Amino acid sequence: MVIKMPTINVHEAKTHFSKLLEQAHTGQEIVLAKAGIPYARLMPLAVVSGKRQPGRLACRVDEAFFEPLPDAEFDTWGAK
Repeated sequence: MVIKMPTINVHEAKTHFSKLLEQAHTGQEIVLAKAGIPYARLMPLAVVSGKRQPGRLACRVDEAFFEPLPDAEFDTWGAK
């Protein structure tokens, strides 16, 4: 499926900028052209996902996580 974005020449874009800005704000992407050649794209900003929420993933760390690693593990990683 090909989604065709409207192509607007610069002169028309300057004349109807507020209308095009509202269309972009609602999610539509608009190609801006100069002399019929695509130049730029007017599109909505990415949605900000918000602040991080510690602990939002349902996982648990058991006590084994805090146990010291065996020497063989340190040797594998070259940590000595």
